[in-house]
Amino acid sequence: MAEERAQKPSATLGDVLYAKREAPVPEQQWVTLVESIAAGDQLALHALYEMAHRIVFTLIMRITANREAAEELTIDVFHDIWRRASGYDAANGTVLGWIMNQARSRAIDRLRFESRKKRSHDDAQPLVEAAADPGDVHELREQGKSLRAAVAALAPGERQAIEMTFFAGLTHAEAAARLNQPLGTIKTRIRSGLHKLRHMLAEEAEKS
Repeated sequence: MAEERAQKPSATLGDVLYAKREAPVPEQQWVTLVESIAAGDQLALHALYEMAHRIVFTLIMRITANREAAEELTIDVFHDIWRRASGYDAANGTVLGWIMNQARSRAIDRLRFESRKKRSHDDAQPLVEAAADPGDVHELREQGKSLRAAVAALAPGERQAIEMTFFAGLTHAEAAARLNQPLGTIKTRIRSGLHKLRHMLAEEAEKS
């Protein structure tokens, strides 16, 4: 028995995905379903959902760690499949790989959205609290003028990097892609720009 276990090949990803099935579903069956969906066959969409929704949900759940979001995004993925089925090209990979790429993109987009929403809320909260006192509002406006003036005095590369990451809500990687610059360059510009801003604002505070 020990020798038989030792000689038995390790399970593949396909074995794991289809563990509850008698045999793996042939790729042509997946392709046929997508082609039927592209032709408007709702029953084909239902069949594809039954075959793949568990693994889609599991992937999204692992990325978002949020069951409610995973359930919502799983439905969104299959809604996308319904709309985009005609764009599937077997030359670019398997149907399941195509589906999982859409699931991964949906999950990552949700994480980015939640991160930006939280950042916007955190940035806006002090302003809401301060708005109760007109004197505080005036002070905030003056500080805003000083900050804008200081940012305008930065080198163009530093100003762009800081505006995109702090004001536009992009991540460092997104800003690097948008500006077509290496990620390390963006991070260096942000550090140097923030260092200059601290000094300029400190000098402005000493004058007032």
